[in-house]
Amino acid sequence: MKRYPPVTPREIFRDPVHLLAFGFGSGLIRPAPGTWGTLAAVPLYLLIEPLPWWGYLAVVLLATLLGLWLCGESARRLGVHDHPGIVWDEFVGLWITLLAAPAGWTWLLLGFVLFRFFDAVKPWPIRWFDRHVHGGLGIMLDDVIAGLFSLAGLQLAAWGWASYAAG
Repeated sequence: MKRYPPVTPREIFRDPVHLLAFGFGSGLIRPAPGTWGTLAAVPLYLLIEPLPWWGYLAVVLLATLLGLWLCGESARRLGVHDHPGIVWDEFVGLWITLLAAPAGWTWLLLGFVLFRFFDAVKPWPIRWFDRHVHGGLGIMLDDVIAGLFSLAGLQLAAWGWASYAAG
């Protein structure tokens, strides 16, 4: 198991870059900081979910662009390529997953599970990007792709459920 330099809560909460990159501190929770970070993204999702689709998409695109810099800068300051506590990428990945999701907690839970699955298992090409692309782009890209895979899975499930319910 790879070891990372210790990061203290004081370091995270005193620096706005780390605070955001570490998902408001959720990335400090062990074990499974990515899962905790994804969970911390849910309340923010509930705030942006009522937006019209174009507004939701704009927020996700802005969060992605911010994440490219934010994750790279936090990693640079820590001296580590992709510290496991950096979870802004999980926020964005979940929000991509839930783009145009049907309303209801069932769909939110399914989107959460799908995203955590693709982010943890990293099937091709996610694993390739995770290993070969570095900096902020590398940190963000594997989660963006995992979010797109999860979005496709969630929409397929919604379509299947709608077809089943219709008849």
